[in-house]
Order: sequence, then C-alpha cells, then structure tokens
Amino acid sequence: MQVRLPKRTFAEALGMLERIIPGRASNPALTHLRFEVAEGGLRLQGSNGELDLELVVPAEVEGEAVRLVPGQLIGQVVRNLPGELVELGIEEGQLTIESGSFATRLTTADPAEFPPLAFEAESVARLPARELGRALARVRYAASGEDYRAIFRGVQLELHPTRLRSVASDGFRLALYDLELALDAERKFVVPARSVDEIVRVLERTEGEVALGLLGGHLTLAAEGFRMAAALMEGEFPDYERVIPPEFALEAEIDAAALKDSLKRVKVLADRNNHRVDLVFEDGRLEVVAEGDYGRGVERLEVDARGEAQMVLAYNAEYLEGALGPIAGKARLRFSGAASPSVVQDAEDGGYLAVVVPLRV
Repeated sequence: MQVRLPKRTFAEALGMLERIIPGRASNPALTHLRFEVAEGGLRLQGSNGELDLELVVPAEVEGEAVRLVPGQLIGQVVRNLPGELVELGIEEGQLTIESGSFATRLTTADPAEFPPLAFEAESVARLPARELGRALARVRYAASGEDYRAIFRGVQLELHPTRLRSVASDGFRLALYDLELALDAERKFVVPARSVDEIVRVLERTEGEVALGLLGGHLTLAAEGFRMAAALMEGEFPDYERVIPPEFALEAEIDAAALKDSLKRVKVLADRNNHRVDLVFEDGRLEVVAEGDYGRGVERLEVDARGEAQMVLAYNAEYLEGALGPIAGKARLRFSGAASPSVVQDAEDGGYLAVVVPLRV
C-alpha cells in the first residue's frame, strides 16, 4: 500500500481530528485515528465518545489498508515534515512516513478495536453548510460553562418549516439567530457547546449543502468530504421567549465596533467583582462609565437615540461585549427599563438577537 499527498492537505485534516481525539481515554482505541486507504484517497476517523468525525482526504493511492494510528503523534510528525509532499506506506503493521530528507515508522493497531461510529441516519433537512456554521457561531458565546447549569451547556437547534433557529443561554444572557429557510421539518434538540465548536470549524471550510439527520440521540451531519455525529443532550430549553420584552421605552443605534472598543477601555477601571459599566443616555447622547477602587473612566459616543430622554443602565461589561461580538456594523439597542432585560440586535442582519440582563444596583 502506498499513498502520496500534499503535506498541507494532510496536516489540515489531522489538525481537525486532533481537536477531537483525546490524549487519554478508558478505551485506548479512542486515542487513535482510524486510517483507511481506499480508492480515491484517505478516509480518516476519530472520536471522543461524544463527537465522531470522518474526513476524506484526496490522495494518490495504490492498494488498500485499514489500521489504527496514534492520533496526537501523527499530527505532530506531519506538521514538522520538511517537504511539501508526504509518502505513506504500511509494512508489517507499521505506518511509514517519508517527506524530503525525513523518514519514520509508527506502530499501528488492529482496527477491530475501534468502536463503531454513528454516522448513518436518515436526513431530516438540507441547508447551506456555511450558513449553519454562522448560525451556530453567532450564539455559542452565550452558552453556560458551569456544570450545574446542565441543559444551558449546549446550543439548541430548532427546525421549523420556514426557518432554522439557534439559541444559547446561561441564565443571565440569551442569544438567538434565525436563518430563513424552507426546511419542511419540525424538530428541536440541544447540541453540547464543545461539540458545536468543532462542528463550526468543519462547516466553515465546507462548500455547498450539509445534510442533517437524527438517530438514537445523535445529530449527524454529512457533506462532500466529511461526516460527523454528535451525541445530543437530554431535554430542551425552558420558554426563553418570555424574557424578551415586548415593548421598549428607549431605542438607540450605534456603531458596534465603537461601543465594543469603548467598553474595553473603560472596563479596566470597573469593579473587579461584577465588571460594572454604566450606559448613561441623556438628551440623545451616550456616556460609557466605569468606576472602581483605582479611578473612574468616561467616554462619550455618537448615538442615534429615540424615546425617553434620560436612562441609566448598569451591565456586566463582559456580557454586553459578548452580545455585541457577532455584530459587524450598526447595533440596535432596545431598553424597557433599568431593571428589565435589554435587547441587542444587528441593525443590518435581522436574524440576530441577544438579551442581556442589567445588574441590580
């Protein structure tokens, strides 16, 4: 068996798999990638027990072979190869790697030890891969990182006949993104946030459509060149829509980058415990204010405001920055009061909406 392929292509694929393959596992086979040589190229598979990934890498091949290869080790070896091309072979159960002036052999294992992966599922929807990746990436920041928050440690995907919605929340903030699509489906499920990170990385490099499937508590994704399967979380989000205020006393539009930059500057002086930053609206002007043990910072920004002439709102600066993060142009800020949830929207992309709860002061 012989394989010849560009080092860059091989290294990129291994890098994606390395992120999934654990360094240690109760099942040692999971620390390996399944290395299959077949007509058309290499089929590489890795799993951590919660997320399965298969990548098909184009290559010149002669013969067929299937072995398990140490996942972290082969990635390190290939990234440091001196040449632009890589030649692979399997001899007496060992994987030979040659590139430029370098050559090595890696001990492989029996592929029978590798667990079956959950790729096979009937498709329930097809949608643009990069659009799905964007919908997931725009809300991921709001997912909880705390173990006790259980279901909020994931991102909820909702399939509706006319749209796909992604939702994330940690109980203090909420982010959702609506993608208008004709899906002819009605499903709701929660994907662990850690799996979402890897799904987004794969979707960002995928052209065309991706097929979504559901099977035995797993979400499957399939497109040309890859297949994935993510174990789903049990349950669904509580009724999050009730925290979105129906009416607003003050609305303002502002350049999102300008407000993010201002928050970064003034929050240095904020209280270290709650990172409090105040937004002070008065007669169509906005001041961003922070005060702590070491001083006070103030910055005045241009804003287009409508509604109540005066309002002061206090936020955890980190939460407000997160809500503004996915917005590239103008942000629309909507306030119903100093003690009520505030809404942050992308003025140019109506699909994105975030809710931030002000601090109690």
